[in-house]
Amino acid sequence: MEAQTISCQNCKKDFTIEQEDFNFYEKIKVPPPTFCPLCRMKRRFVFRNERMLYKRRSDFSGEEIFTAFSPESGIKIFEKDIWLSDKWDPMDYGADYDFSKPFFTQFFELLKKVPLKNLNVQNGVGSPFVNNVTDPKNSYLVFNASNPEDCMYGHAINFCKWCVDVSHVSKCENCYEGFWLTQCSTSSFCSQCENSFNMIFSKNCFGCQDCFGCVNLHKKSYCIFNKQYTKDEYIQKIKDFNLGSYTNLQKTKKEVFDFWMKFPNKFLQGTQNTNVSGNYIDHSKDIKNSFLIRESQNLHYCQYVQELPGSKDCFDYSVWGDNNQLVYECHSCGIGTQNIKFCVLCQENVHDLEYSVFCLGGSENLFGCIGLRKKSYCVLNKQYSKEEYKILVEKIKKQMSEMPYVDKKGKVYKYGEFFPAELSPHGYNETLAQEYFPLSRDEALAQGIKWVEPAERNYKVDFEINSLPDDIKDVQDDILGKVIACEHDGKCNQLCTTAFKIIPDELNFYRKMNLPLPRLCPNCRTFERLKQRTGIELYKRSCQCDGENSKNNLYRNTISHAHGSEPCSVSFETSYSPDRPEIVYCEKCYQQEVY
Repeated sequence: MEAQTISCQNCKKDFTIEQEDFNFYEKIKVPPPTFCPLCRMKRRFVFRNERMLYKRRSDFSGEEIFTAFSPESGIKIFEKDIWLSDKWDPMDYGADYDFSKPFFTQFFELLKKVPLKNLNVQNGVGSPFVNNVTDPKNSYLVFNASNPEDCMYGHAINFCKWCVDVSHVSKCENCYEGFWLTQCSTSSFCSQCENSFNMIFSKNCFGCQDCFGCVNLHKKSYCIFNKQYTKDEYIQKIKDFNLGSYTNLQKTKKEVFDFWMKFPNKFLQGTQNTNVSGNYIDHSKDIKNSFLIRESQNLHYCQYVQELPGSKDCFDYSVWGDNNQLVYECHSCGIGTQNIKFCVLCQENVHDLEYSVFCLGGSENLFGCIGLRKKSYCVLNKQYSKEEYKILVEKIKKQMSEMPYVDKKGKVYKYGEFFPAELSPHGYNETLAQEYFPLSRDEALAQGIKWVEPAERNYKVDFEINSLPDDIKDVQDDILGKVIACEHDGKCNQLCTTAFKIIPDELNFYRKMNLPLPRLCPNCRTFERLKQRTGIELYKRSCQCDGENSKNNLYRNTISHAHGSEPCSVSFETSYSPDRPEIVYCEKCYQQEVY
């Protein structure tokens, strides 16, 4: 089928369904979407609580446990060990399909009845306060990760050890306040670096070591603000910076960020790719309009598919990875899933699932099911024969189009659409959507989406920000377990917890790395760190190489480019929006300057 341009029923903007998109929809037997890629992504994100944990009572034992579902969610929860045991049976909640009611109405009635697992953790050791993590070991407040060891306050972490306050890092060790790092070690405040170590405040550096405040360097050592020094000179100057002082750190941070802005950025951040579009893509092939992807192939409109091994042949798939194929309109599904559509939190070698939540352990051929393990041919948690299942599912799909769910704003949900956002059990402000499309409380409620009010916190602050020692060398052990006020004091839009504590391993890490105590709570630190991340939309732009200089004259090219003194004529799609201050070069101009 040829490409078609249609109007998104959510944002009303036109979008194009390409021929290759139609080929994929035909392959997996779904109708084309009626929401544009951006609205489809946002709708999935509304169902993803990225990092909020709540203390509430188990609906099985009555014991207090931690969970990703707030008390206001209407979701029943069991302890993970109980949920995975034979002490209850999710099939007991099975329901006959009612053809007089829309499918989504029936599904969410079932969702309020079937208990869910309090935390989504696979094979955890010594890590009670993590979520959406596979094989964590001795980690604390880590989310969306695989194989983190001795890590704290991070998300999107793969095979890392002793990393604190990092986001989107892979195969790293002893890193602090890092973003989009690959195979880096003993590095602090670095961004978009690969195969580098002993780095401080460095960006877009590859194969480097012992560099400070540097940008766009390749296989360099002992550089400060891109200037070469001897080893002894470098060591002495690093000591002079004294970043163990919070005052010195803040001053240096501003100087570094101002320095970074004087250098070009490649229009797409990533290495060793073939035929890709989007941003933050590494070691991948045939990726279209996707974001935060590692070692994958043939993904379209996907985000956060970072866990290894990579995935392939997936469209509109958000969060996780780990060897998945033919995934469509799903989020938080991973570990060998195949041919699954419109699913949430389904994992561990499941296949041929549609509109299901938290089904795992080799389940197959499920439609509208919740919490099933090793089951086949079920609808709304009720067992059918193979023949009965196939006939019933086809009838339901037909009924979904003839009797669609219509939300409060008049949007129509037939078969082929993901779950309606207004039915998410999470408040908008606790979801991944708030990171990329921030709304106020009133704006969210006006769109018919839930909002979770902050819980009352009964604590006495032991340390205000101005009473903390400035230098890490002056911090005593009695800081441990004390309540420290967050500098934002809940006045931001960053899920601020208003206060936080320092734990023993964390203090040891700060001392080892010569880092001052933080002044922000973990949530605010995460949001501040992610400000250096680009948005998720793509914009058509032209290379800002103007011949001998960048167009804003802040950067002077180091060599003559192929286009000589004339402006570069290359255009591209990039997630660097036109109103951002960064200098953006095409790949060829950027490579000529860096390598």
